[in-house]
Amino acid sequence: MVTGIIGRKVGMTQLFLDDGTLEPATVLKAGPCVVVQAKTQQGEGYDAVQIGFVDGKYAANKPTAGHFKRAQVPATRVRREVGVAKGASAPAPGDQVLVSIFNQGERVDVVGTSKGHGFQGVVKRHHFRGGDKSHGSMFHRAPGSIGASSYPSRVMPGMRAHGHMGVDRITVRNLKVLKVDAENNLLLVKGAVPGAAGGYVVIRKAVAAKPEPQPQLQEKPKKGKK
Repeated sequence: MVTGIIGRKVGMTQLFLDDGTLEPATVLKAGPCVVVQAKTQQGEGYDAVQIGFVDGKYAANKPTAGHFKRAQVPATRVRREVGVAKGASAPAPGDQVLVSIFNQGERVDVVGTSKGHGFQGVVKRHHFRGGDKSHGSMFHRAPGSIGASSYPSRVMPGMRAHGHMGVDRITVRNLKVLKVDAENNLLLVKGAVPGAAGGYVVIRKAVAAKPEPQPQLQEKPKKGKK
């Protein structure tokens, strides 16, 4: 059995649980996906499968079309590689991967691409405080010193500066699955996931799943005479 699936972020909503608790939830269209290629210990040195997200028609070029023809599956634009559960047999090319691989209440990791913010300064990009706001200051949003002039007379690598912000690979771990709608290929997870609505994500079983936190009741101290 595979440990992950490709999905698309639909948006956010709220969900009432059976006990009346209101939880923020992200709706993900998880699958259906199809196995395009299987990778084994004998061939590639590890066990994994390449899956494709079936989402409309895709006109593949000749080399890519041959890749899909070999597996006898429809061409898909979005493809990702996911792992295979330990001790489980890998699915064969052509097999389907559905949202039913997840169960309500389990933990998942969601991997996506963050929203792009274009070229930004250090105040927005790195949360710098900035300079003085008055009294003739000309450094309202400047980064300040970026290195000594005498030695080493250069900017050291890794210096936080202005530049392109966003469009990074982000992994949010240990999100709780609130609901699985196998009929409509929908998955509702607690909290937010990276990226804008319509963006593609990879949903996988949590690598380091944490147990559900239990509320601890503290006994109130009894009032007595001092």
